Amino acid sequence: MSEDRLLLAIDAGNTNTVFALYDGESQRGQWRATTDTERTADEYAVWLAQLLSLANIDPAGIGAAIISSVVPEAVFNLRTLCQRYYGCEALIVDHDTDLGIAVAVDNPREVGSDRLCNTVAAYDRYGGGLIVIDFGTATTFDIVGADGAYTGGVIAPGINLSLEALHRASAQLPRVAVERPPAVIGKGTVQAMQSGVYWGYVALIEGLVARVIEEFGAPMTVIATGGLAPLFDAATPVIEHVDLDLTMRGLLAIYRRNRGPA
Repeated sequence: MSEDRLLLAIDAGNTNTVFALYDGESQRGQWRATTDTERTADEYAVWLAQLLSLANIDPAGIGAAIISSVVPEAVFNLRTLCQRYYGCEALIVDHDTDLGIAVAVDNPREVGSDRLCNTVAAYDRYGGGLIVIDFGTATTFDIVGADGAYTGGVIAPGINLSLEALHRASAQLPRVAVERPPAVIGKGTVQAMQSGVYWGYVALIEGLVARVIEEFGAPMTVIATGGLAPLFDAATPVIEHVDLDLTMRGLLAIYRRNRGPA
């Protein structure tokens, strides 16, 4: 991919939308915005132009785009951004996209495109027989078969979502940050809440990984991604690799498979 044909990869999640710019295999920059379905293509363009300028990147160099979104209402404005300001038709990742892997579940339409991107990137880097844990708005466990097929998964409430629900539903419980408490037994309300969420999620991770491996019937490699992955990696030996750029690398691989170099 030459300098005048940069690839813009966009991952629109429930909480944040991530924009990454690639020149070949090299990532030139990555930026994050709150997902807002009311944000127009023009607003995205102004925001992104400022960030590109700070990174000394000419937006005129963008000539290709790919979008993964689990928020359907966000796709129109993101696609319009690519058409109007970068002169390209974005590839939208969905169950019909050629992923190079099978989606071996009852209804492939139900699988979020971010989970498909994670599967593609994880299989490409680590081979088959994987559990991919993504710490996002939801905490998801995606199962990748020996042949790279997406074979199903587990969806649990996200950590921040759980803390917010605890605060909102309980009059005397404060809003607290996600962090590792000094001990399992809390000596105050904040520590007790942090312990319940932090060590509770460690137990969730270890318990589900053990049950998935037992059901899978063969050894599996566990990959963690998402902003909170390093925090939990430090607490349990079951996480073997932390790969924070998994989704974006999946987008890059899917683009290359479907459209080749930009």
